[in-house]
Amino acid sequence: MTTSYVIDAARTPRGRGKAGKGALSGIHPQELFAQVLNALQGRGRFEAREVDDVMVGCVSQVGEQGANLARNAVLTAGWPQQVSAVSLNRFCASGLQAIHFGAMGVASGAMDLAVAGGVESMSRVPMGADGGGQDGNNPHLRERLFQVPQGISADLIATLEGFSREELDAVALRSQRNAARAIEEGRFARSLFAVKEPGTGAVVLERDEFPRPDTTAEGLAALKPSFVAMGESVAGHRGETLDQLALAAYPRAKAIQHVHTAGNSSGIVDGAAAVVLASERYVRERGIRPRARIRAMATVGTEPVLMLTGPAPASQKALRLAGMKASDIDLWEINEAFAGVVLQTLRALGIEPERVNVNGGAIALGHPLGATGAMLLGTALDELERSGKQTALITMCVGGGQGIATIIERL
Repeated sequence: MTTSYVIDAARTPRGRGKAGKGALSGIHPQELFAQVLNALQGRGRFEAREVDDVMVGCVSQVGEQGANLARNAVLTAGWPQQVSAVSLNRFCASGLQAIHFGAMGVASGAMDLAVAGGVESMSRVPMGADGGGQDGNNPHLRERLFQVPQGISADLIATLEGFSREELDAVALRSQRNAARAIEEGRFARSLFAVKEPGTGAVVLERDEFPRPDTTAEGLAALKPSFVAMGESVAGHRGETLDQLALAAYPRAKAIQHVHTAGNSSGIVDGAAAVVLASERYVRERGIRPRARIRAMATVGTEPVLMLTGPAPASQKALRLAGMKASDIDLWEINEAFAGVVLQTLRALGIEPERVNVNGGAIALGHPLGATGAMLLGTALDELERSGKQTALITMCVGGGQGIATIIERL
């Protein structure tokens, strides 16, 4: 195995994921990713014909996001027909998993150049549109192991860890403030490009649409918990509620404290992102200076009812593979699926909040499921370069009880 290099990264702004209301809701998801492809190619660091494969993470692969979105995005972009493409799904980690596969391909010598990332148009293809639920509607699996929705899992984690509503809201407020500062200072500028209307070329969206820089602690405290009614809904075949099913797995919780709200959970948005990965041979022969290298990649499985505790063990696995400790990492990107996930990961790894999500996260910016992992890696790389720091670790919780982590080193 040789080294896999990151030679570039690009992303769309995140648009509000509301049909007819978000700025990107009128753009087909194939078009969104096609514009990422052309934004990357337009920077002149590679030719489309040189790309060995395009790998695209997408969670709800149905309707407009079905039919191998990746391949159709390549065709939509007008790239050469010989460029192959594949769509993949590891739930919220899909975009980061695509990067892992691309990095494996170029490091193994099977490829010289890969483009990997993800896309999700949550305004056009809503979460859960594939109809599979959390478990694919398999009654035999459900009888053995009932996987509750992620919001219930997030509240269960907060209950078991003893996180208060005030602590969760503090994470959310910090996310909003950090994102507002990053936008004001242009910290996203290197990767970000303006999305345009297909056909007319009119600019549709130039900057992230979801953040609320006027957020206050008082405003967050006034929001109602999001998952109370869900927890009280009957789901078990013996008439159990979702809360009861979760507590059956974790009776020490006694009662679930519903503390996650729309303000301290990730936002529903549209967006796409990708990075370009190259082999040692490619960068040497082309005389390209890479921006970073992949130091380590890891995935783990975790208990699927609690579900969202994967970032810590995945990070620990990646650190072991890299021969590093948590204290060696300069910047952390922990996906803010829920504030409780961030706090649980910080506690488990013993890392300081000051090194985590310094430019905000999914609570402020939004979480376009299949695209977020690629967005986080690009954001981490841009911040390493801006700040002059060396290493970053990107990690995410994953549906079904999984975790993923990637360590990059700036060059």
